[in-house]
Amino acid sequence: MRIGAENGNMWVVETESEEETRWLGEQLGVLLQDGDVIALVGSLGAGKTRFVQGIARGMGIQRPVTSPTFVLMNVYVAADGRTLCHVDCYRLTDAVEEGYALGLDQAFRGDAVCVVEWAERIRPLLPADRLDVFIDVVDDHRRRFRFLAQGPQARQRLASLRSRVKSSE
Repeated sequence: MRIGAENGNMWVVETESEEETRWLGEQLGVLLQDGDVIALVGSLGAGKTRFVQGIARGMGIQRPVTSPTFVLMNVYVAADGRTLCHVDCYRLTDAVEEGYALGLDQAFRGDAVCVVEWAERIRPLLPADRLDVFIDVVDDHRRRFRFLAQGPQARQRLASLRSRVKSSE
């Protein structure tokens, strides 16, 4: 894992395998609390679902986590009662309108941790305080994660994530 640029709102880190991508997600998952929203942006095959699998593992979710591409949303409950709402907006035709119809705007303001794949498609529905995660494919194995904290709660999660990852090096 390679750690890159950072400031209070932004952090760049590069993973070198699918397992490192899951591990990075796991480090974030341990920190997430009810009401947190993680907005994922990346191309097909960038590693969004692998990252969410790590988040789920960090939250203590035992069930296998799969992409909700065809069902739009999967809900998982951790042993401690926290809920992970995993949304995939790829197949939405009129994403914002359908997102409102599905109640996503309300889900993002609820009691679950929400992670959204293809979040750029429903940006107007996303809460102002969220952690945007841009995932770029570097090569067949490496992925570059650019975390951008939007709001005070997201800045706190990002600061905690940076500390957690750096302390494990």
